[in-house]
Amino acid sequence: MAADAPDAGDPRAASLRAWEEAAPGWVRRQDIVREFGAPVATWMIDAILPQPGHRVLELAAGLGETGMLAAELVAPIGGVIISDQAEAMLAGARERAEELGLTNVEFQLLNAEWIDLPVASVDAVLCRWGYMLMSDPQTALGETRRVLRPGGRVALAVWDAAEHNLWAALPAEELRRRQLVPVPAPGAPGQFALGEPERVREMLERAGFTEVRVEALELRRRHASFDELWEATLDLSRIFHDAVMGRPADELAEIKASLADRFARFVSPDGSLEIPARTLVASATA
Repeated sequence: MAADAPDAGDPRAASLRAWEEAAPGWVRRQDIVREFGAPVATWMIDAILPQPGHRVLELAAGLGETGMLAAELVAPIGGVIISDQAEAMLAGARERAEELGLTNVEFQLLNAEWIDLPVASVDAVLCRWGYMLMSDPQTALGETRRVLRPGGRVALAVWDAAEHNLWAALPAEELRRRQLVPVPAPGAPGQFALGEPERVREMLERAGFTEVRVEALELRRRHASFDELWEATLDLSRIFHDAVMGRPADELAEIKASLADRFARFVSPDGSLEIPARTLVASATA
């Protein structure tokens, strides 16, 4: 749910640094992330058809919410690999697995563009909101197919276009208007980089997948108040955090007030917010 990684120097190294630094905020806001993403996780789990004994890999897992749902369904002899490039994210995922009492989950530090697993070693792959942030998502999809057994299934989610996700687009617009972040280069990794259904379909087919299905799923981002939305955005988007927290106090107050005005249309009489969102979900067979 965070914005794309900083475009400075080596983009992969910058992405890794950003996610390591963002992990504590994601742990603090994991209830918001879990509620927001629950319909997506459910769709993805249904799409991979998990069976007892299956081995499931979750890529770019963050705190591993989707993979942990699969763990319950493939038990007792099946298992799930929760993977991420950021060790700090995996540390948060381990804590969550311990809370849930899961014993058939393992954790691996993996980069989805070169998955350090044997050919045809897993029955299903999950990746919720990860591929669009990768430097080479096509290569990552090729690696995904490589580690899947014949007939294995992948399920993924990427964000639809910015106009369908104002919960993220409005803060980004505010930063660009103030020239606090650059305009993303065409084709660069980013939150909305794969926000076209036909592109998702074409990439899956190019990677060798069949039975490709792509759908749009409507979501709702809920917050008790604008202040909660502000704090959650600081925690979940390292780009936003770093851009605004280094500004003088008076400018920071201006940014917050301006953003409150942008979100005013979503405020209910009790002060809570409900902001529409849309994600693309896809499944395919290896």
